[in-house]
Amino acid sequence: MKTDPEHFIRANTALGTPPHVPEIRLHLADEAHDLWLKTEDELDALGLPPPFWAFAWAGGQGLARHILDNPDLVRGKSVLDFASGSGLVAIAARRAGASCVSAADIDPWSATAARLNAQANDVEFEISQSNLIGTDLGWDVVLAGDVFYDQAMTALILPWFSDLAKRGAMVLIGDPGRSYCPREGMELLATYQVPVTRALEDSEIKRTSVFRYTA
Repeated sequence: MKTDPEHFIRANTALGTPPHVPEIRLHLADEAHDLWLKTEDELDALGLPPPFWAFAWAGGQGLARHILDNPDLVRGKSVLDFASGSGLVAIAARRAGASCVSAADIDPWSATAARLNAQANDVEFEISQSNLIGTDLGWDVVLAGDVFYDQAMTALILPWFSDLAKRGAMVLIGDPGRSYCPREGMELLATYQVPVTRALEDSEIKRTSVFRYTA
């Protein structure tokens, strides 16, 4: 029997606040829910991709914090939150006054989670399940939290980010020191100490930086 995403998310998460952006509420997996502990095989049996949408990753928390603290970066502008996951960064952009926000993630479960999280924060934004890599819909700002998690993904998105930046878009990246985060073309804007979940990361605090990509 096919699992209903909204029912599953409501049953396996709790509304909570990410520690670095406590003004935002998200449906998050925690120690009280066994989603936290499920193996990949168990998730596959449920027809559920890895639930990246159920956690507030350090890169996203740092980027959301930076947007909330510097609302002029997005105020009155069109914004893409790429690889949106829970929709955390999209919510921050709307809270900061972006005129329109699109939260894009190819995981259909992310779309449901982002919709529920938008409702929990009384904001609205477009949700896209399209693969937008290589496209350009004229966004003023492109936000990307924690996207350099493997070599293949990095190789796909860096040329796209470069094209967007050359066209004049502001490409802002939140990254907690992932191995494949580029070193060149990255203008450091801020660094945060972000509390994270030890079960998902190698430490309880991740030093997370926000960059503007200029290459």
